[in-house]
Amino acid sequence: MSSFDNYWYPDTLGINFNPKIKNWNPTDPIREEIVPPKDRALFADPQKKALLSVAEATPLTESIGTLLEGVQLSQLNETQLDELALLVAERGVVFFRDQDLTTDTQVKLFEHYGILDKHPAQKEVRHVTIKGSSSDWRRDSVYTPWPQAGWHADTSFEINPPSYSMLRMEEHPEVGGDTAWVSQYGIFDALSPTYQKLFENLHAVHTSRLQYDTILDLWGVGPNRPPIDTHHPAVITHPVTGLKAWNVNEGFVTGFAELKKAESDKLLDFSILHIHAADDELVRWKWKVGSVAMWDNRAVLHRVIPGKYPSGSRKGVRTTVFGGKPSFDPNSESRDERERRKAGQKDGGPAETNGTRGVRGEANGING
Repeated sequence: MSSFDNYWYPDTLGINFNPKIKNWNPTDPIREEIVPPKDRALFADPQKKALLSVAEATPLTESIGTLLEGVQLSQLNETQLDELALLVAERGVVFFRDQDLTTDTQVKLFEHYGILDKHPAQKEVRHVTIKGSSSDWRRDSVYTPWPQAGWHADTSFEINPPSYSMLRMEEHPEVGGDTAWVSQYGIFDALSPTYQKLFENLHAVHTSRLQYDTILDLWGVGPNRPPIDTHHPAVITHPVTGLKAWNVNEGFVTGFAELKKAESDKLLDFSILHIHAADDELVRWKWKVGSVAMWDNRAVLHRVIPGKYPSGSRKGVRTTVFGGKPSFDPNSESRDERERRKAGQKDGGPAETNGTRGVRGEANGING
């Protein structure tokens, strides 16, 4: 019997404290690296004429997020779906209201984008059910090691982390349960040049170990794979846009491979602060039944905003596809660098480094 039986849930302070964790034998092996199909965004018209001829695009912030109206995802053809992927890669996340998708039609649509991923806690290979967070995550964090309400990119610890994800809401409370996304292009640009160079020379340690324990202790649905640790570049070059993107998150990153522990811990503390301070690179979405969001895990982080809505009142269906193994090209450019370069070419001279910013995505042929 656990020495913590008289405490409230959970009791995860280490594997030996909890027999559910100690005695669990995952059914699936650790994944091997794969080469996924060519990203569908690379087939798209940069101007996105087919998509924008049937949908009205409204930027929700300067940095991130676009609302597409007047269109049903279920009616888009392959050309329009490719252009949607490009828009998502550029703007980070794209939103829809009042969609008529079902789980089956969502799965079929998302198979267009690649090989469907299976979350470690996922019983159904085609999709995972998302419920939200209505517990007190500040209290949970005393006992369970995984930051349940933290900023993350979906399963970033995989050797092939996800590229695109889509979440469709089936049930939702009137108030609460919002989701926020933050631009990893923008977070990188917000660093000083010295810190940019520092992170470009580091690998972040992404781990599933903390979530693995929490899944067993709280969720009771797996996990179906052993825990893993993966080193990915702390700054990646996005394979579609060619832009530098931050690749550190509080949900799965526990340190930096090239640093000593004290150095790593301090830099990780800064990294989490830096993410939480990025209000100018953030969009927050209020869900309704029938709402859909599609995002690019290589370009954004996200988190569900915890609330006190009734347990079981929020239910969504998420589909996700594998991406390629993350890499970094030191010759790639940041989003701000690209905008300055484009502005300089347009004006016929050097671009101003302190000028006002237009809506991001313009350099790739779209204003929203």
